[in-house]
Parts: sequence; C-alpha cells; structure tokens
Amino acid sequence: MRFFVRKKQQPPAVIIVALIDVLIVVLIFLMVTTTFKKPQPALKLALPESSHATKAGATDSPPLIVSIDESGNLRYGADGNPVTLDRLKSELLAEVAKNPQAKLALRADKKAPFGQIVRVMDIAKEAKITSGISAFTKPSAQQ
Repeated sequence: MRFFVRKKQQPPAVIIVALIDVLIVVLIFLMVTTTFKKPQPALKLALPESSHATKAGATDSPPLIVSIDESGNLRYGADGNPVTLDRLKSELLAEVAKNPQAKLALRADKKAPFGQIVRVMDIAKEAKITSGISAFTKPSAQQ
C-alpha cells in the first residue's frame, strides 16, 4: 500500500494592504458625497418670502446682523445676543466708529411688529448707516 504524504497547507493569508486600500477608497467616496450644512442660529424665525430675493455677493466686511422675532425682541450679532434699543444704538455707534462703511442686515420675522422694524432702521440711520441696510428674506419657490 502506498500512502500519499500530504504537504502541510498554509492557512490562507489576509492581505492587509489591499483591505486598507479598499477602506481608503470607501472613505474618500463618503467624504465626497457628504453634504455639509451651516449650523442655523438658535433663534427660529419665519422669514417672509420674496420673488425678487437675490443672494448677496462677497462683500469686504460681513454686515452687522439684527434679528427681530415675532414678539418684537431684538438680537444682535451672528450669535443672537439679546439687546435693548439703547444697547443696540451704542453697539451700532461703536461698530461705525471702527468701520465707517459698516452695513446692516435686518432679519425680522414676518409676524414681527412693524414699529420695532422702523425703530431699528431709525437707530441705524442715527448711527450713520445710510447705505447697505438690507433685509433677509426666504426666496420663494418660483425661482
């Protein structure tokens, strides 16, 4: 009788380099296809729609932002710090002293009291912000 001597088979080897290559390709694919959103401010505003709204281009300096919610409360700056009318006036005067070309962006809820909006615009004019006063609106679905 003749017995076959079997050679010892080596266990299958996992090629780590190929696995790393595949993982890198998957990671790159996920990074390219992921969309990133800017964080929205904590203040929820229902902005009115405009059929003529246009996106603002790149400006030299970002505008000063004043937000008015539906109950008429004022918030100043990108972080939305609560302010009074007197405090807003002093803040705008300080900003105009630093930058005479300062611009104001007014974000008002569509249910905000119109008198409060007019008061903010008057304060802006007293602070010598005569040009560049704009209002943020939500573009309509027609565009």
